[in-house]
Amino acid sequence: MTNADRQARLILSLRQQGVTDPRVLKAMESIDRAVFVHERFLDQAWEDQALPIDCAQTISQPYIVGLMTQALDVKPRHRVLEIGTGSGYQCAVLSRLARYVYSVERYKSLLKEAEGKLKTLRIDNVITRHGDGGLGWPEQAPFDRIMVTAAAPGEPTDLLRQLKPGGVLVAPVGKTSVQMLNRYTAEEDGSFRRESLIEVRFVPLVEGAAKEQ
Repeated sequence: MTNADRQARLILSLRQQGVTDPRVLKAMESIDRAVFVHERFLDQAWEDQALPIDCAQTISQPYIVGLMTQALDVKPRHRVLEIGTGSGYQCAVLSRLARYVYSVERYKSLLKEAEGKLKTLRIDNVITRHGDGGLGWPEQAPFDRIMVTAAAPGEPTDLLRQLKPGGVLVAPVGKTSVQMLNRYTAEEDGSFRRESLIEVRFVPLVEGAAKEQ
């Protein structure tokens, strides 16, 4: 089976699982996930599963990437904040949908590697930062959309404050190994409406000083 066949099979699987937004599917189809996968896992690049990367982090399962991206409902003029650049794969998918993506990563080595991969794919609408993702990016706020790709221990209040009215934040929330994927919508009165989507498994969002590692 060729990589094109594997990719087509994956996209069909995502559609069958409920990722039906044509823009999201097209974005995922346009990004070669193998670029973001370690060499030793290349044979699994188009499987619907999470895979290990450096710094004890993971590249998310494609279904979860598709589901979270669909829930975020990104429009072409939107400015999106991503917390946790990781491998850069989710960031690359978002870049196909938004005007600009601002991505924060705690681990410098992961960020440098992701930046190189984004450059390889000639993605030029992503702005990155090495820092504490729990703080967001206040200088660039407010954002139309925010995606958190690690599990927040509780309601991500600091990040919610960086949303525009009507903006949406999608994040896994919970202190245990299984978390709830929540979607928050910022109301005009400053409150937030929360919807619980599905149970997920993410590495924890570690707040504090950024790592030189």
